[in-house]
Amino acid sequence: MDDTPMPRIAVRALILHENRLLLVNAWPAGKSDLMCAPGGGVERGSSLPDNLAREVHEETGLRIEVGAPCLVNEFHDPSGSFHQVDIYFRCTLNGAPTLDHTWQDKDAIVTDRRWVTRTELAQLRVKPDSLAAVAWDDTGAVTYDPLEPLLV
Repeated sequence: MDDTPMPRIAVRALILHENRLLLVNAWPAGKSDLMCAPGGGVERGSSLPDNLAREVHEETGLRIEVGAPCLVNEFHDPSGSFHQVDIYFRCTLNGAPTLDHTWQDKDAIVTDRRWVTRTELAQLRVKPDSLAAVAWDDTGAVTYDPLEPLLV
């Protein structure tokens, strides 16, 4: 029997408010400046939308309504066994968009959370490469990003 780990499934939220996208940095202790959409690993026995609402609240303190999926992105460590499949959903806020900068996620790994314009996003290191096009719905369709190498 193959002992290679199965791909990890994660969910991510694309939340636009006043033409700004919510991003987080989930690398503890300044390990990386890479920003991404909030979200995280799926827990067995909980639906993808329920997992996503939980993850977004844990990372940002915000409450959301989860909408339709819009992107499937895969990434992996070419020299290791890590492989993750992220499913992105369009989401809307339940309540104010205010980020409490004293909020701390339970695992203490989120070091930054912010709303960014598309112009600001272009100046940041982000993954996946298609993030801006999908977030601002340039394609009008569900998108698939092929397997990308893991970045730190």
